[in-house]
Amino acid sequence: MKLEGRVALVTGASQGIGHACALALAQEGASIAVAARNQQKLQELVGQITAAGGQAAAFVMDVADEEQVKAGIKSALGQFGKIDILVNNAGITRDQLLMRMKRADWDAVLNTNLTSAYLCMQQVIGSMLKQRWGRIINITSVFGQMGQAGQVNYSASKAGLIGLTMAMAREVASRNITCNAVAPGFINTNMTAALSDEFKENAVKTIPLGRAGSPEDIAGAVRFLASDEAAYITGHVLNVNGGLLMG
Repeated sequence: MKLEGRVALVTGASQGIGHACALALAQEGASIAVAARNQQKLQELVGQITAAGGQAAAFVMDVADEEQVKAGIKSALGQFGKIDILVNNAGITRDQLLMRMKRADWDAVLNTNLTSAYLCMQQVIGSMLKQRWGRIINITSVFGQMGQAGQVNYSASKAGLIGLTMAMAREVASRNITCNAVAPGFINTNMTAALSDEFKENAVKTIPLGRAGSPEDIAGAVRFLASDEAAYITGHVLNVNGGLLMG
């Protein structure tokens, strides 16, 4: 149980990658604060973790709302006493070609995918600085590295997360706090399930390993970066993309 005694906060935990990350960290002994907008799904996840002998609690919040982030994380700190590990996973898409993209769709994606990470980090960093130990893990995307037509908002938000990760890593390294990012490739989640079968088949053809990834593939990388085994890694972007992007 490599994370026993640690407390992790996972955003966007109600489904997909966030759900898998919460389970993976709980399996290593961490207590888990799960955050998302869907209370029912969060409670189901909490039940799954506690049934396996772990500790977890749900905190309903829209990470794009600053006051909800502040209130939710304050409640989590009040219940658990600290937050050692932060996984900024919450994310949305509002795809459209730039010439047709509405400003509201740009703002929604940037606020949910990028600004939320800043807000969450700001609320937990005091706890990490106080104990001189912390792990911040931002879930970015291969499209934040290589771009994607029809996703200028999403790609920009995920590229911004990479810059945020590196800058934060420099700010807090002297306090034994690391900040890293995980960049998933094409992962089977509800977000990708909405894509056409033809698109998904063509996407898989571009992946050297010949398959889409699973949420558990990403969760394994997050679990590693949260552990003491990754204590000398900071400011790094760990690619988990089946070889879609190399170098």
